[in-house]
Amino acid sequence: MINRVVLIGRMTKDVELRYTQSGVAVGSFTLAVNRPFKNSDGEREADFINAVIWRKSAENLANFTGKGAQVAIEGRLQTRNYENNQGQRVYVTEVVVDNFSLLESKSESDKRREENGTSQPEKQSSAPVNNGGVEISDDDLPF
Repeated sequence: MINRVVLIGRMTKDVELRYTQSGVAVGSFTLAVNRPFKNSDGEREADFINAVIWRKSAENLANFTGKGAQVAIEGRLQTRNYENNQGQRVYVTEVVVDNFSLLESKSESDKRREENGTSQPEKQSSAPVNNGGVEISDDDLPF
């Protein structure tokens, strides 16, 4: 069986970088991927695809990209579910990123950061990662 996803798009906001209790980095972000056709009004539409990235790759992606950055990601599609505070079952589908490539030059990236008013992210506390009500410990990591 094959579960591989390759996407090229623009980040809708900076990577949300957090750390597990034991200091493992995890980043969440959304990638806007243009559809290959125009709608009836002649405009391009986009799909907004959630992604998660782990460890040093998460830190690198957070440090070298930001809102509007064009990136390519490669990984696998994952579906998980949890029960929210209202007792409803919520399903989440996301790409678990294995590799990424920066698709813009450093000067373009720096210019975009200045325009967006963003800077290098600071390391956040080692609070547990909360993915929609689900606590993640190192024992839950797939690697």
